[in-house]
Amino acid sequence: MARPPKKRPTTKSSPRGKAKPAKKRPARGKTEAPKKRVPRRPPGARRKGPTARVSEQPGERLQKILAAAGIASRRECEELILEGRVQVDGQVVTELGTRVDLSAQEVHVDGDPLPRPRKAYFAVNKPTGVVSTASDPSGRPRVTDLLPPSLGRLYNVGRLDMASEGLILVTNDGELANRLTHPSHGVEKTYNVEVAGLPGPEVLDQLRKGVYFAEGKAQIVRGKIKSRRKQSAVLEIVLAEGRNREIRRMLAKVGHKVQRLIRVSVGPVKLGDMPPGSYRKLSPQEVQELKKTAKM
Repeated sequence: MARPPKKRPTTKSSPRGKAKPAKKRPARGKTEAPKKRVPRRPPGARRKGPTARVSEQPGERLQKILAAAGIASRRECEELILEGRVQVDGQVVTELGTRVDLSAQEVHVDGDPLPRPRKAYFAVNKPTGVVSTASDPSGRPRVTDLLPPSLGRLYNVGRLDMASEGLILVTNDGELANRLTHPSHGVEKTYNVEVAGLPGPEVLDQLRKGVYFAEGKAQIVRGKIKSRRKQSAVLEIVLAEGRNREIRRMLAKVGHKVQRLIRVSVGPVKLGDMPPGSYRKLSPQEVQELKKTAKM
């Protein structure tokens, strides 16, 4: 009798005798998705993520400092750094983004010390419609635009929102600016605020005790009612910190909308009778009093 035909095995045998599972064929009409190849990181490249951290050193970026000192444009200053022509405290710096504190460090370019700009201090009466930012993509007028460009690079000490007006200090003394704006030094700022309605003493008591926002508690140092009208009142409010739109938000919280807000003093410096949009140079005595207030 003829032997029955042998069945074909469903597995393939390896040369060593071990069976390998048969490969599954994709269903008709379907194709296997190609495997993604992970690109290799080129030698010497930095890995992105937590290992590539931005410098947390105090001060400003070195290329920004060089450009502000009139060495060259920002882009050309970056080239100077990359070419190894800039030294900080006697050490060559070639890394862009290095932060430098000019009040504590020495910078040389091609062996020559960086020219230090003379310290300048100004009081400005900011009108409404002027922004306090260093730059504005919308092209709106800035506080620094109210001063002549010949004075060099200056920046604001703190901010006033666009709808507010009054005293804002402008300087190139970064250390003093930081101390005047940091809440730990408690530099007092006084505002005349016209509000809708007729708030009573209990409203000021509530503001002294503090109101709560998402970012924490806010409170005034002192406050009083300066005058009353038929449908509004003018308050004098003193703050020792400067959160964004803080007075407007605090008064809205207690039921009074701000109609006008004027800052009349920053520490010992008073607004006085300066016309809107004008500026004046601070006297040496005012500068000394400011530094004393900022505990420098």
